[in-house]
Amino acid sequence: MQDEIPLMTLPLSGYHETLNSFPTKWDFVLVCDNHSLGSKKDRNKTSFLHELRSKGFVIETIKDIKLFHGICAPSWIFQNYQFLLRNPDSKSRVCYTEQLDEQQEMTTATRIRIVSFILHNTEIQSTTEKLKLRDLIKNKVFETAFPLHEEEYLSAKLDVKRENLGRFQKIHWARWTEIQPIEDIRTYFGEKVALYFAWLSWYTRTLFVAAVPGIILVIYGLISFRSSQVSKEICAANTTMMCPLCDQKCPFWPLSDTCTYAQITHLLDNEGTVLFAIFMAIWATAFLELWKRKRATVVTDWNLYQWDEEEEDLAMELAYNPELDPQLYKHSYIRSTIVLILVLLMICVLIGIAFVPVLYRSMVTVIFTQSNSEFFRERASTMAVITGAVLHYFTIIIMSKVNRRVALYLCTDLEKPRTFTEWEKNFTIKFFTFQFFNHFSSVIYVAFFLGRINGRPGDYVRVGGKWRLEECHPSGCLIDLFIQMAVIMTLKQTLNSVVEYMLPWVRCKFKLFGKPQNNSRGRGKENAWDLCKEQWLRNYHLNEVNVFSLFDEYMEMMIQYSFTTIFVAAFPLAPLLALINNLIEIRLDAFKMVRLQRRMVPSKANDIGIWLLVLEAIGILAVIGNGLVIAITSDFIPMQVYKYTSSPCMQKNYTDIDCLAGYINYSLSVFNVQDFENRKDLAELKDAMGNEITHCRYRDYRNSEDYSYTVTFWRIFAARLAFLILFEHVALCIKLIVAWFVPDVPRRVKNKHLTEKHKRLLEKSQVINGILAKCPARSQETQTRTRLEMDNSTEV
Repeated sequence: MQDEIPLMTLPLSGYHETLNSFPTKWDFVLVCDNHSLGSKKDRNKTSFLHELRSKGFVIETIKDIKLFHGICAPSWIFQNYQFLLRNPDSKSRVCYTEQLDEQQEMTTATRIRIVSFILHNTEIQSTTEKLKLRDLIKNKVFETAFPLHEEEYLSAKLDVKRENLGRFQKIHWARWTEIQPIEDIRTYFGEKVALYFAWLSWYTRTLFVAAVPGIILVIYGLISFRSSQVSKEICAANTTMMCPLCDQKCPFWPLSDTCTYAQITHLLDNEGTVLFAIFMAIWATAFLELWKRKRATVVTDWNLYQWDEEEEDLAMELAYNPELDPQLYKHSYIRSTIVLILVLLMICVLIGIAFVPVLYRSMVTVIFTQSNSEFFRERASTMAVITGAVLHYFTIIIMSKVNRRVALYLCTDLEKPRTFTEWEKNFTIKFFTFQFFNHFSSVIYVAFFLGRINGRPGDYVRVGGKWRLEECHPSGCLIDLFIQMAVIMTLKQTLNSVVEYMLPWVRCKFKLFGKPQNNSRGRGKENAWDLCKEQWLRNYHLNEVNVFSLFDEYMEMMIQYSFTTIFVAAFPLAPLLALINNLIEIRLDAFKMVRLQRRMVPSKANDIGIWLLVLEAIGILAVIGNGLVIAITSDFIPMQVYKYTSSPCMQKNYTDIDCLAGYINYSLSVFNVQDFENRKDLAELKDAMGNEITHCRYRDYRNSEDYSYTVTFWRIFAARLAFLILFEHVALCIKLIVAWFVPDVPRRVKNKHLTEKHKRLLEKSQVINGILAKCPARSQETQTRTRLEMDNSTEV
């Protein structure tokens, strides 16, 4: 067959290629059941293995609980690959004009990547269709295919004994105080995994910078919360009666009941909140720009700065089958329109599901308020928010599985991308969009709609015509947003880490339970097969990896980064929680990848791909989100409007008192109890002193006569809008200035590439000059003919 002829013939690389010799390494292991002879599955398996053997692959079989087929690829495939790409694994690029008989060293990661590409693109002709390895696994011809962990390589490379290998991975690699061994990770798992750990390590280190101001802001709030004028007025408001929180048998309650919430709110909503939000916008930009510099330095050291992924894929195809035609680009506007419509419908569904916790909180608030327990009555709203956040977390878990299936269907069945990289990009965009709305729809409601669309006493907005929408505390809605984010982020990080580590650990222990261990240590080929059998079985019992293994790690970090930046003004401890989680995450990821999972198929990359665009989008949303939190959720703007329009400080006779004195009375409206529609269903209309209640207060800016909005409401509305525009423009300008001020590529890297380009062009120039010097007459004739052709074209 013509496609079996290699592009070039070079000496073998140490991998034996005859069935009578024992390979020193195995590239892949295929696992299958012992199918009945002559069955369709057996014929397909035999055909697939025969196709590999016809290409020069060495295949040996070991029979145990399953049939294990060891695969070892011929050397000419890797030599063709090195020739086509001019040896990308070499520290210095090798020109194709150099001697080709000098075999260059190839990393194991590159070798496994090429073999995996060949295995998954090898086709066999079945009865009615052509089948690839993916189809054979789907049809249960093969159970799985995986590369092997190289314990001997790791122990030799890192000077660690085999029995202490696990201790090395847990203590050295995963230790946050140590610099991540990115080069060793790259050699073993490939550039894509190495870049993930490089990015995660960089992100974790920069979280120190973000966590410190958040801690300082909270400490400042702790020191000053008892001296806050707003908190003092709320705690002393024993005679200010608030309107009931439900319609039937709900009591009027004194404003002083929310004293604790007012003090906690001051921890988050104080003078430093705006500065902290601006700082986090700058931090997010600086983090990305500095990561771009770090990435440029790393991939330059790997000679991958100008690496072309499309050329890489074509080289792997041609190295195996020179007659293979490239898969061309395709695009369908009809298909894209259908996908866009389905994505928008899915987003609407996710937004609709966000109202489940809203309905739940409305119902639970009424139940707790009508409870016989004084503890639940006093904390009805807080209990509703906390339990609603827990419910929201479980809806996130359920909908995450649904989102994955929908995104897979849209990308795989409808779009049908050309390459895996294109599929991964499309899938990432869709799945992250779904997950963003899944995680933040309820948070957005609490931040920007809670207490603002519920109506007023006597004219409440009701869900299903029955349950009133919940209200904010008189001290503001920021505490509700804080509780929502704290519960979700804490549950997500703790439970995810436990599940992410414990489930693979339990599966491994369960698979290994009761399995006999092969401890033979003889000599010769029998011992080699015993060692192979032991190694293959040990790798087979590890947890399976797939294309989502690294993807899930990135997705988890992106959601965490969103919590850390977008609503950080309401939750300044988010960077600290993220920092603590990541210090543990690095350890768990390292231990899981080496000790609990099969070896990932290495992938080459020179950046983190589409995730960089996701990070940049989150940075823009962070500016918008924090601006909205301060302008709408926080009481910062109403306080400033009061301070500079109606406070005692604006009157010359009152300069020795706090400027916020009287703010609570200013922010509460008056409602006549006689105007309640369900006045007969209310509790006894008397306060604790036995006085009859004729009026109650509620959080809003309305007239007490016709309950229309006052001038103060529109004044505050205009101030909120002006602040939002000013904040976002200032923050975005600062982001642009930081992005301009910090170059994406370090000067050292730019100079290195410039020097290499100059050297390469200089060498070509010397070669051309040498040729021209040997043939001066011909060179003169060529120059004359070229000049005449140029003159003729000019005349025309």
